[in-house]
Amino acid sequence: MTDALIDVLRSGFAEQPLRIGTRSSPMALHQAGDVRERILKLVPGISVELVPMTTSADVWSGDLSELGGKANFTKEIDRALTSSQVDVAVHCMKDVPGDVPLPKGTVFGAYLEREDVHDVVVTRDGTPLADIPTGSVIGTSSVRRRAQLLMYRPDLRVVRIRGNVNSRLAKLEEDNTFAALILAHAGLGRIDALDRHIEVLPVEFHPAAEGVVSIVPAVGAGVIGIQARTVDSAIMGLLDQLNDPATASHILAERTMLHMLRGHCNSPIAGYASTTSNGLMSLHGMVFNSDGSRVVRAHSCGDPSDPVALGSRVAADLLRQGARDVINATRT
Repeated sequence: MTDALIDVLRSGFAEQPLRIGTRSSPMALHQAGDVRERILKLVPGISVELVPMTTSADVWSGDLSELGGKANFTKEIDRALTSSQVDVAVHCMKDVPGDVPLPKGTVFGAYLEREDVHDVVVTRDGTPLADIPTGSVIGTSSVRRRAQLLMYRPDLRVVRIRGNVNSRLAKLEEDNTFAALILAHAGLGRIDALDRHIEVLPVEFHPAAEGVVSIVPAVGAGVIGIQARTVDSAIMGLLDQLNDPATASHILAERTMLHMLRGHCNSPIAGYASTTSNGLMSLHGMVFNSDGSRVVRAHSCGDPSDPVALGSRVAADLLRQGARDVINATRT
């Protein structure tokens, strides 16, 4: 970062702090706090404050699709950003919908380096998933996790459990209804809860006949995005310094695929881009029906400098195999 940009940022926020909009859950505050610390290291002496907000999705206990989808995790923060009540917004990219455009005049200027993308099984006593009895209740708020788990273990009951990660963990301890939860490894790490009894599930797809339960990640899993107004050139310059280029390319491939699929909040869709050992970009895409009994899969590798082409190619392959019918069926 140049001295000139540092001076512009210091003078621009001399009268009031740079305000970071974030959800108010403990995990979201941890994420936003990390962004704050990164900004302070780049621009010593600048004042930065967190502006926590409770979103519509945070207070809704029902099916998210009935509320209008994932956009309810972000719309209040988006409104604060476009009305200049905050200067940047911090989001988990897996919570940013693929079927709703960003507010006009805003972009994601930075993606932090990707964290662990594995999903984990959390139990009270360390019982492996393979040994959890038939008919047991597994809690998850994700239709993607539900579909993939039922693909391997249709004998389990997978039910929705809402609330932030802390409240879900408390419910597991307090309510014997649940034998286990399926949560994100990265999310547990952000709230210092990796000392729980967890079983890390592989992200590489395995056919059900192999007996290995795997869960391919969600689009944007493990990635924190920082959104800003395009007219704020100094802030956009700051975010460019925070951005991890490899993660940005992976996210662009994944979200291109998601956008072309026109997936909604009730669509079990998985998408995961990574860099191969020989320097290519790999993208896995999967679309499921609600109970995991039907799955459409596609994979391709491509030039890492053209993530849009890779995302488009994988999406087109999925659509040729009937992904649109699978997605439409989950709308009802």
